Amino acid sequence: MQRSEREATEEAFRAAARALFISGETIDGFVASATPGQLSACRSMLEAELVHRDRARRQRLLRQARFPVPKSFDGFDWPNVSFPDGWGREDMLSLSFMERAEDLVFYGPTGRGKTHVATAVGMAAVSAGHPVRFWQTAQLVLQLGKAKREGTLDRLLADVAKARLLVLDEFGYVPFDVDGARLLYQVISESYERRSVISATNVEFSRWGTVFADDKLAAAIVDRVVHHGRLVEFGGPSHRLEESLMLGKSGR
Repeated sequence: MQRSEREATEEAFRAAARALFISGETIDGFVASATPGQLSACRSMLEAELVHRDRARRQRLLRQARFPVPKSFDGFDWPNVSFPDGWGREDMLSLSFMERAEDLVFYGPTGRGKTHVATAVGMAAVSAGHPVRFWQTAQLVLQLGKAKREGTLDRLLADVAKARLLVLDEFGYVPFDVDGARLLYQVISESYERRSVISATNVEFSRWGTVFADDKLAAAIVDRVVHHGRLVEFGGPSHRLEESLMLGKSGR
């Protein structure tokens, strides 16, 4: 039997009211006394409020992520990006790796699009309603050291822990001292099997010991990343050089 218009409106109203945590008793009382017009008007109001809250939440998540420059996948040149066997671009874009708290390592020379894709993945996660934190790795280490000296390290780590996805850009571009390496290790080890980490780097695994100033520490981090991680390799010509105004390109 086809549902009546009132039944459909009542069902939509109840769904919106429950999503706004209005009690079942209040919902039942209103439905029992409301005219069809009142029910329809209130449903529209509640659904508009849900849309507003969802938009505001996503805007808040975007601010909290602190992406340096917004990026999307539109127009990105994929042929020079190599994915692991049995796992490809669609798997990454679906964000299914986040459901299993898997890590991704974006590896390749500078200018090949690692930061672009890492940011685009992060923004897609925000659009899906997930908390994300984006850090240039050296800046994160500096902030961790500063927080430790000022006695606010727990607060910073708690903020990082809110993320479902942590993006560490320019990983290995600047070596860390032992204290900085240990603090970064703390972030990565506490993320292990709890949230996904994307590391964008031009440093191969065998040289991570030079980044962390401690081969054992580097080995422990590589072990965690490899256990639940996938390597995505970026090759081809430098995107920055191809789009360089200095070399006569329009950049458009």
